[in-house]
Amino acid sequence: MRRSVEISLTALNAALYAGFGYLTYLGLFTPVFGTVRFWPAVVIPAAFSILFSPRIGGVGAAIGIFISDMLVHGNPILSLSVGVPSNFLAFYLIGYLANKWKTVTTAHILSSIFIQFIPVIGSLAIYFGAILDETVALVFLVVSILVFAFTLILSVVQRKFLIILHASTIGLLVGSGIIGLGLWAYSQFAVLPIGGTQNAPLIAAAIWFLWTYLTEIPFLYFILPPLVHAINRAIPAELRIHRKEGEKS
Repeated sequence: MRRSVEISLTALNAALYAGFGYLTYLGLFTPVFGTVRFWPAVVIPAAFSILFSPRIGGVGAAIGIFISDMLVHGNPILSLSVGVPSNFLAFYLIGYLANKWKTVTTAHILSSIFIQFIPVIGSLAIYFGAILDETVALVFLVVSILVFAFTLILSVVQRKFLIILHASTIGLLVGSGIIGLGLWAYSQFAVLPIGGTQNAPLIAAAIWFLWTYLTEIPFLYFILPPLVHAINRAIPAELRIHRKEGEKS
């Protein structure tokens, strides 16, 4: 892929991610501790990463989240230390893994199922520990169980999307973990811009992690696979990522 084309696609990815994200977060933030926005725009850099290259997806997401952060809370240090690296790694991994794994294996099926126990166990702990409002905690638990059930069903009846879903799960878990721990660490030294949280308890990291993962994974699960397949059939062949290129990126 020519450098000029890569730069153009990265810029388009960043612009769409920042613009669509800003328009669709609806003013919703993490319950109790705030800061992390509702963010359905995750499908955009994930699609760019899978269709074109992990670098285009990751760099575009990093730039896009920085732009949106400046529009929402205006704290460049927080964005550069938490938002930018979490988005870059999450979406780079999604594209890299989705293009590296050529076929669905038994290991993919088993790991895609068992990895969903992470948010399920976390949601159970939040719910039975009465850490959040009961209704909010119940929503966390229901969503995590539905995602687990959907993964289980897909593993049996429809495996062609499983690679994309598994790559999305791993990438988003990594990004969500960085956000949770990063915000907690930042709050130990400075006041977070949304909600004014400072010296947040460690449980806040778990809540930020679960909120990020559980509010974003449904969009990656239900919108990303058909979107990727539809666009993949429509774009010129020379723009599509080759698997060898994806593995080297």
